[in-house]
Amino acid sequence: MKGIYWRPKGISIRAMALVALLAIGAVITVEYFKRDIRQGHYDEKLAAAQLASDGMAAIKHYRLERGDPIDATLDPAETGMLGLPHTPVTTNAGGYFTKRTSLNPNFAAVAVDMLKDAGVKTGDSVAVGVSGSYPAVNLAVYAACQTLKLKPVIIASASSSEWGANNPDLLWLDMERVLNERGILRFRAVAASLGGIEDVAKGLPPASLELLRAGIQRNEVEKFLEPANYADSVKQRLEIYREKAEGPVAAYINVGGGTSSAGKAIAKESFRQGLNMSPPRGADTNTSVMAAYSEKGTPVIHLLHLMEIADEYDLPRYPNVTPQPGEGGVFHRLSYNRLLALALLILVIAALYGFVRSPWGAQFLRNTKGHKDAGEVEPMI
Repeated sequence: MKGIYWRPKGISIRAMALVALLAIGAVITVEYFKRDIRQGHYDEKLAAAQLASDGMAAIKHYRLERGDPIDATLDPAETGMLGLPHTPVTTNAGGYFTKRTSLNPNFAAVAVDMLKDAGVKTGDSVAVGVSGSYPAVNLAVYAACQTLKLKPVIIASASSSEWGANNPDLLWLDMERVLNERGILRFRAVAASLGGIEDVAKGLPPASLELLRAGIQRNEVEKFLEPANYADSVKQRLEIYREKAEGPVAAYINVGGGTSSAGKAIAKESFRQGLNMSPPRGADTNTSVMAAYSEKGTPVIHLLHLMEIADEYDLPRYPNVTPQPGEGGVFHRLSYNRLLALALLILVIAALYGFVRSPWGAQFLRNTKGHKDAGEVEPMI
C-alpha cells in the first residue's frame, strides 16, 4: 500500500546556510558582548572585605613578631591563619582544602550579601556563634557586622577542628583579642565554651582541657560556659543572647560545626548553606541555637561547607595567593545583554521571513539553480 507524503517546496541551500550563519553569528555576538554587572551593596561589600584583609594581615604580622614561622608548604598563601593537622586542642577532623578555601577576605562580602538579603538594618542586634575551626570566616563575619554597623552578641568555642585555630598559644580567642587591641575590630565574644563534643570538649585529655581553659582566662572573656550537657549548653547560649541583645535579634549567624550552635550531624546538615529564611522541614527547636532561632522566624546564616558557598559566589577554591578585596562573583557577575539578544533574535527572524515568505525571498529562490517556483509543493509517493 502506497502512502502519500507531502513536503514543502525546496528552499535554497544558500538561503538556509546564510540564515544559519547569521544565527551562529548572533549567538557568538551575544556571548562575546556580555555585560559586567556590579552586584548590589558593592561599597559595603568592598569595605568589609578590606577590613577582613587588614585583619588577616594583622594576624600574620603578629605571628611573625612572636617568632612563629609560617609553613608555606602547608599554607601556600602564607596567611598565618591556617592551623595544623593535630594539636592538643584539636577536637575532630577537618578538611584541609576547605580550610584553605576559607582563607579569603571576600567572604566578608558574602556575609554582607547574606545579611542584606536577610533584611538586617543598621543598629540591629545579631546573635553570632563561632568556633575556632574557621578563623578567617569568623573575622569575615565580624568585619561584615562592623561595616554594616550592627550590634553582634558573640559566643565562641575555644577549641577547633584540624587546620583551624588549633595552636594552643593562638586560639581564635587570642586572634580576636589581637584584632581588637590593634584597632581593627571592635567586637569580642561575651562568652566562651570549651567547644567540641557536648560543648565541653568531651574526649580530650585533662591537659588539653587545661590549655583551653587557660586560653579563655588569658583573653579575659566575660563569661565561661561550663554546661552540664548538650541541652544545657543550648539553653545557656540562648539566655546570653536574650540578655545581651539590644532589642530583637535580627539574624543568627553560625560559623563552623559547633554542635550547640549548629546542631548534631543530621540537624546541622538539614539547613542549607548560607541564608535560611525559614526552618527546614521537621526541624527540632531543641537541637541547636540555630534551630531555635529559625523556628521563631529569625533568619539564619549557616557557614559550614565553605566549598559550596565559594562556588555559589564565584570565589576560588584553595587559592595559592590570598585574593584581593573586590574579587569574585559577589562583586561582579557577567550577564547577557538582553537588548542586544532581542535585536539579534529579531534580525534572525526577519532573515527567515525574508528568505521564505517575502517577494524578495521568492525571487532569490527562483534565481537559485535547481529550485522549483515559489509556492510549488512536490508530492512524494
